[in-house]
Amino acid sequence: MKMLTLVRHAKSSWDDPQLSDFNRPLNKRGKRDLPLMAERLLAFAIQPDLILSSGARRAITTAEQVAMTQGYPVDNIIEVPELYHARVETLINLLQGQSDHYRHLMVVGHNPTLEMAGYFLTHETIANLPTSGVMQIALSITCWAELSESCGTLERLDYPKLHQ
Repeated sequence: MKMLTLVRHAKSSWDDPQLSDFNRPLNKRGKRDLPLMAERLLAFAIQPDLILSSGARRAITTAEQVAMTQGYPVDNIIEVPELYHARVETLINLLQGQSDHYRHLMVVGHNPTLEMAGYFLTHETIANLPTSGVMQIALSITCWAELSESCGTLERLDYPKLHQ
């Protein structure tokens, strides 16, 4: 059995119109929510063997905060340029190519890709995965190459507003 945790980046700022979407930093709410979600991941014992992240500034910042809270080496986060504006097929192909040495993968990325991937893997409708949202999916596979439609069960859906 494998485990996949999908994390949507924390809320980002639109304050600087000169910045590209790729370079947008976190806003005040993102900076507030992110440490709380990172602590909840730790409390739920969601500890990945490998963290993959979109290269967008808001995703990398999110991945780094989660990693630091977990005691996961920040230098071991793998930045995957294809995760920025990725199609679900791109994400699935990326996951299928991972080493079976890893039992639990975490992907930090963007909507709608994460919501759509969650649906593809579980066939559970998730109306919205808010910023700083987390989907933990238990996968009934023994190797990543077996990842396919409906092979997973949604174990946890969590996001900041559930706790406010």
